[in-house]
Amino acid sequence: MPEGDTVWQAARRLHTALGGKVLTRSDLRVPRYATADLTGRTVLDVTPRGKHLLTRIEGGLTLHSHLRMDGSWKVYANGQRWSGGPAHQIRAILGTVDRTAVGYRLPVLELIRTTDEDRAVGHLGPDLLGPDWDPDKALGNLLRDPARPLGEALLDQRNLAGIGNVYKSELCFLLGVTPWLPIGALPTDRTAHLPALAKKLLESNRDRPARNTTGRSTQGHSATGRDQNLYVYGRTARPCLRCHTPIRSADQGDGSRERPTYWCPTCQAGPTPPPGTAKTRTGPRRTAN
Repeated sequence: MPEGDTVWQAARRLHTALGGKVLTRSDLRVPRYATADLTGRTVLDVTPRGKHLLTRIEGGLTLHSHLRMDGSWKVYANGQRWSGGPAHQIRAILGTVDRTAVGYRLPVLELIRTTDEDRAVGHLGPDLLGPDWDPDKALGNLLRDPARPLGEALLDQRNLAGIGNVYKSELCFLLGVTPWLPIGALPTDRTAHLPALAKKLLESNRDRPARNTTGRSTQGHSATGRDQNLYVYGRTARPCLRCHTPIRSADQGDGSRERPTYWCPTCQAGPTPPPGTAKTRTGPRRTAN
């Protein structure tokens, strides 16, 4: 379930492996681009944009990919066995003299002109981990529809880019409100703090192998430590780390897509789903982002 920090890490791995190097192998396993040959071209850079990856290639080309729910890019040393999945799930192979990047289960893969990148990512709001980050614009986008539930507004990449199910749930917990609270009803002081808090969470996790929003150390506590990395996400029926009330979960969405959502009924004020709709599952369900 990639979010902005995960995609940022993927871009860094790809850029380290491919950036500034000439492609010696190119295989795009998508019918529209099956005959495209990028060998002999230099990879200029790999840039994350929200949850999108832009691999810019010499000659004014960009390979645009999106991981959504199951996609991933794996990097292997030449001669190393590939282990990202069966061969029929491979959608892209980009190789150099010493590294090979393999894209598995990529639901979005297109080769476009670099000058047309705006067509692919121009709809996105300010990127929480990008050079275009603008907290005032992000907040203005969020507040355009004050009646919209906070959780839905945070997931809308047109408002701000990079938040997925995990950060949606964790942000709402840190703000002390449920994801169903209309964003216009969020107390003014917390509204003003929202963009900075979101950015802080993603920035603090972009270099971490395991995502952590609680600030609690996990050293020397393998099983217990992992259980304290997140306040609410994936913790259905387990005790809240603050008040010990069992965490609850339910689906939230605008009708087009339902997302698993987690909250503490004691620490978070605001509307909740209708009785009987809350889930009792004991772990996170993977969904697209």
